[in-house]
Amino acid sequence: MNKLFTNYTRYACYNEDAISGMKKIEDNSVDLIITDPPYGIEGDKLDKHYNRNESFVIDGYVEIPQNEYEFFTNNWIKEAIRVLRPGGSLYIVSGYTNLVYLLNALKYNNNMIERNHIIWKYNFGVYTTRKYVSSHYHILYYTKGDKNITFNTDCRYTLEDRNNIGRSLRYNDMEDVWIINREYKKSTIKNKNQLPKALLEKIINYSSNEDDLILDLFAGSFSTMEAALRLNRRTISFEINKNAYEYAMANIRENYNRLDLIEDKKELIKNYV
Repeated sequence: MNKLFTNYTRYACYNEDAISGMKKIEDNSVDLIITDPPYGIEGDKLDKHYNRNESFVIDGYVEIPQNEYEFFTNNWIKEAIRVLRPGGSLYIVSGYTNLVYLLNALKYNNNMIERNHIIWKYNFGVYTTRKYVSSHYHILYYTKGDKNITFNTDCRYTLEDRNNIGRSLRYNDMEDVWIINREYKKSTIKNKNQLPKALLEKIINYSSNEDDLILDLFAGSFSTMEAALRLNRRTISFEINKNAYEYAMANIRENYNRLDLIEDKKELIKNYV
C-alpha cells in the first residue's frame, strides 16, 4: 500500500477489516495511530445506555464477541506496532469493560512505552440506578520506543498564555484529565460512537506534524480522517461496516469544500468515486 502512498497522496480509505488491511502497509511507515476499537459489549444499545434513539444510528456495526476479544486485541495491536515507525505514537480510546486486554497486549510488547493513561471526562454518562454514573473513557497513549518522539509542547499554548485568573493555559491543556464534551447530534444520522473534533485535533496537534501519516483502524464516521486533512496531515482509514463507509464517503463528496486545506479538491472527489 505505502509504495503507492507517496508524499503527494493525502488519504486512502478502505471498506476492509483493519487487521488484514494493515498487512498491506509497510513496516515502520506510520507516524501516528488514533483508534477507537469496538466495545466488545454483547447486546450493547445506545438507547439503553445513553438514552438515545437507536433509529438514528447507522446499521451494520460490527461487534467483537466477548470470548474473542482478547485474541482480536492481540492481533490488531501486533499489526499496529509493526506499521508504526520508531518513535511513533499510538492513542487508543477505550471503555473499562475490555481495558485489561489492551493493557496486557501493550505491556508484554517490549517495543511499546506508556507515556500517559489519559482520562477523558465527557458531558453525559451512562444512566445508572445501582452504581455510580460512568462518564469517562480511557485514552492510552504509547510510543514505539523512546527516541524520535513527536510531542509538540507549544502547539496550542505557550508558557505566556494565561486564563482570566492568571493560570497557565498550557499547563491545564497538558494535564492527563481531559474535559471534552461529546458532540450530541440530536435526531441526526450518526455512527454508533463518534469521537469529538476537539479531542481528535488535540491529539493530532500534539503528536504529529504537517504531512505526517495518520492511521485510523476503526474509522466509523471517518472523523479522524477529516481532522487529519484539516490539519494538513496524510491519512489511511479502515472501516469494515459497509453502511458506515458508504454514508461517510457520500457525506464527504457532498460537503468536500469543508476540507478547505486540500489543494486539489477535484483530486479529492476523484479518489472517492
